[in-house]
Formats: sequence, C-alpha cells, structure tokens
Amino acid sequence: MTIQSSCDDIRVLAEAGICTITFNRVAKKNSLTGAMYLALADILQQAASSTDVRVVLFQGDASVFTAGNDLGDFLHGPKPDDNAPPFQFLQALAAFPKPIVAAVCGPAVGIGTTMLLHCDLVYAGDNAMFSLPFVNLGFCPEGASSLLLPQLMGHQRACEALLLGDPFMAEAALEVGLVNRVVPPTECNTIAQAQAAKLAAKPLASLMASKRLLKSGQMAAVQSRIAEEGRVFADLLQQPAAKEAMQAFMEKRKPNFSGL
Repeated sequence: MTIQSSCDDIRVLAEAGICTITFNRVAKKNSLTGAMYLALADILQQAASSTDVRVVLFQGDASVFTAGNDLGDFLHGPKPDDNAPPFQFLQALAAFPKPIVAAVCGPAVGIGTTMLLHCDLVYAGDNAMFSLPFVNLGFCPEGASSLLLPQLMGHQRACEALLLGDPFMAEAALEVGLVNRVVPPTECNTIAQAQAAKLAAKPLASLMASKRLLKSGQMAAVQSRIAEEGRVFADLLQQPAAKEAMQAFMEKRKPNFSGL
C-alpha cells in the first residue's frame, strides 16, 4: 500500500516498514495550516491500516521542527469547532496504534510540543526549543497537554510551561522525560531513523500489543480531554483576547490585554 500526502507542505515516504512524515514548509518555519493538519490525519489513517507500515516517524528541518499553528490561517480561516483540522490530527495521533518516533530540532511551538506527548520515542537536537504559548495568545492548552504535562513534569513545572508560556530547551526536556536523547542537530534525523528501523525489525503484533497496554490505562481520558480542550479552544479563539493577540502578532507588536 502506497502512503500518499494530499498536501505539498507535508512529505511522506514509506519504506522498510517506516512511514516518515516531514514538515516541508521551512520558509514559514513549518507552521501548520488546516490543509496540512488534514493531510497529517489522513496519512496516519493510511499508515494505521497499512500492513507495510510498522512505525511512523515525524521530522522537520535541522533548524526548525514546527512553529505551531499558522496564526494567519487561524485569523482568516472559518470559525473553528472541536472537529477543526488540528483536533482531527490530534485525535488520530493519540489513537495511532503503532509506535511513533519524532526527531525535533529547533523551535517546537504549541502543537509542535504537545504532539510529542503522544509519540513513543523522541530525539532532540541540542538546538531544540519547546514552547507552549497558548495563554499568551488568548488560547488554552490542547492535545491533552493539560492532562499529560502535569503527569510528566509535575504540577508546578507544567504551570510554568502552560500558564507562563516560558520556553525550555532540550536539556530541560530531557530532564523531565519529554525526550529520550539530545544529539547534534545534523545527526538527529539519522538517529531517529535508526531507532525507527530497530522498531520496524520487531514483530508488529507485539509492538502494537505492547503500546496498547502501555496506553490503555488512560486512553479514554486522553481522548476526552482532547475533545474538551478543543471545545474550550474554539470558544476562546472567538474572544477579544485571542483576536488582539493574533492581530498584534500580524502587526509585529506587543498585545494589549488590559481589560480582557
């Protein structure tokens, strides 16, 4: 079965049991549009049903993983709901039954970080920078990060990341267990591919059963939280604070939240 992408900004290559998904919009810092999210969700569905795919690997460029949501796309796109393209991608990612590996270099903003909570192995370049600026943009957490991040980091550090939106670097991500290893950026994709190849050489039924058992204790809670966050996110996106934040971003100025 050939895995295909419906969007030129998402490259996909399936060979030797590994489906490699590459963010391919480097000129825009790999910021993600609605079309890209729909392509990602579709690729995951294809990979889940393909007997030729044993592992999925996400990667970006050595200089940037993804700058997160394309705010211009949000600003000018249709009114979102909890079934909007980003949430379709997140639900597909959280439910994906086979191992997921990620190679992260440079900025991983917003969903670029929350998606990693649903990956099974994450390798980071030493230039990786993780950022969750949802509140700073008038939004709320997504990707079940309000559930999973406190479990990973502890409540206080999760609040620092989610409420203050303070970025953190690769070594801090390694310390809290968000990534498995920190490596030179030029080696990151190669190392992630090598680890994916190790997984692809193992029996698929055992891989899938093991991942299901690892995640079964809270799968329902994760899916429910993604949906809940999606509803709140869609509501907040229509509020004055989010509109001011996005307009300020487009105008390259500091947002004014006084009275909001």
